Amino acid sequence: MSGGVLLQAVVSGLSVGAVYGLVGLGFTLVWSLTRVLALAHGDIVVGSVLVAVLVIVGRTPVALSPGVAHSIGLVLLALVAGVLLSLAAYAVAVRPFLDRGQRSEDVLGWVAGGVTTGLVVRTGLGLALPAAAYAVPDPLHLDAFTASGSVRLPGGGSVAVRSFGVLAVALVVAAAADWFVRSSHAGRAMRAVADDVDAAALCGVPVGRVVLIAFGLAGLLAAVAGLLDVPGRSVAVDSGVVLGLAGAAAALLGRLGSPRGAVVGGLALGVGQQLVGAWPHLGASWAPIVPLAALVVVLAVRPGGLRAGRQVAAE
Repeated sequence: MSGGVLLQAVVSGLSVGAVYGLVGLGFTLVWSLTRVLALAHGDIVVGSVLVAVLVIVGRTPVALSPGVAHSIGLVLLALVAGVLLSLAAYAVAVRPFLDRGQRSEDVLGWVAGGVTTGLVVRTGLGLALPAAAYAVPDPLHLDAFTASGSVRLPGGGSVAVRSFGVLAVALVVAAAADWFVRSSHAGRAMRAVADDVDAAALCGVPVGRVVLIAFGLAGLLAAVAGLLDVPGRSVAVDSGVVLGLAGAAAALLGRLGSPRGAVVGGLALGVGQQLVGAWPHLGASWAPIVPLAALVVVLAVRPGGLRAGRQVAAE
């Protein structure tokens, strides 16, 4: 592998990994407060964007670059859809099982509920958007400032201009979410519930409301991740499944429960995926396997990393 190809793989991998990090950050926020893995989270990432596309653009498989008004509408609708889908997933798939302790059958309940919620999202989108795949426009216009759409790198490689925009936006949003969790009043309440839910409740923290905030924030991050990831490629209604697994792998690589660790895990995963795809003896067909392999390896190395849900919704 030449130096130019290596640099190209690293730069593009950081862009891909930043999206994984945002998805993993959503998993981490939910896990920290509930000890529940939000299995429908990947479907919410893609679903939030496709809902906005359906409302603004319609059912056409190929959409032209939107104007300013449509771009703003797509972004706002995607953010709202992400929050609402995440809150709906909480209400349907998580909350009914949080009051019941940590029995194994209740773990199976939220697992089955999360899988079913993701299936419902995909089925609903499939009925509304019947085409096999969609070319989603970029409402953020991250490549609007160059005619060629790519940047030449030292050594002969090149990277799409949009990759730098995706990396910058993702890191800024991740930093803002980290600040919110660490410094805001709601964020301090979230950390109190994550540390000790019983003590937080005794101190007057509205635990149920805090969990709702966490799910809403996770949905907001999912929508941003979708807005960064979905444009520029062919997207199907079930594309969120693999993206969700990659986000879960990023969160686990960063030690599930650590927001900053989820972002670092996503960046490492994205770079590793692109390096595998650029390796001469492997090729691009092997790249999609990397997040799944990382997820399997982390779960095998740390089999006790996922434990039962805990009681946080007693309000």
